[in-house]
Amino acid sequence: MAKQQRTVRVEQRSQLAVMQQMESRSDEELEAETRYKAAAQAILGARAAERYDAKAARAHFQRALAAARPQERLQLRRMADASLALAERRADDLKRATERLGVDAPSTRQLRGLRLMGLVAPPASAGMLARIRGILLVIALIIVVLAIGFGIVELIALPFGGVSTDLAIFYGLLLVAIVIGVLAYFGRRRQKRARTERAEQVATRSR
Repeated sequence: MAKQQRTVRVEQRSQLAVMQQMESRSDEELEAETRYKAAAQAILGARAAERYDAKAARAHFQRALAAARPQERLQLRRMADASLALAERRADDLKRATERLGVDAPSTRQLRGLRLMGLVAPPASAGMLARIRGILLVIALIIVVLAIGFGIVELIALPFGGVSTDLAIFYGLLLVAIVIGVLAYFGRRRQKRARTERAEQVATRSR
């Protein structure tokens, strides 16, 4: 009887501890998971939050809490608080939530970027004025970025006798597209690494 109780306790602890091993699974595989449903739904909720989809993140965490054992729910609620703060671009709440969760808080630069994201692309719960302000900021940002790309091309071409305006605009757009692509690539890699590290920290605290 004592051996059976120990086995049950190990199984209970492994529900969240297994999250690290499940990180590499696709969304479809996680949706189909039944044995570790709470962990799978929590990972899906975190991924939805990284896409800034607060509605989907909240739904996944609700399913995770429903499938979790009582002793797992506090940690899941803390994970949900952190993920929803990220999805809704609430930088200060995200910092406090990650501290309560017991994982490394986002850096100052990351929090600053999240605040900027909250201005440029406010969550669905924001008012109409916030959305209009976000649209205007996006337009202004695009103009500034294109102007910088145009200026860099003009500066590079200057020693070679300059370049026509049409070519400068084309190469400026190309330069901006390349820079954005490179930043997106490295940003996704950094995001994946940070997600894995958080899963490791959560698994360590759940053992």
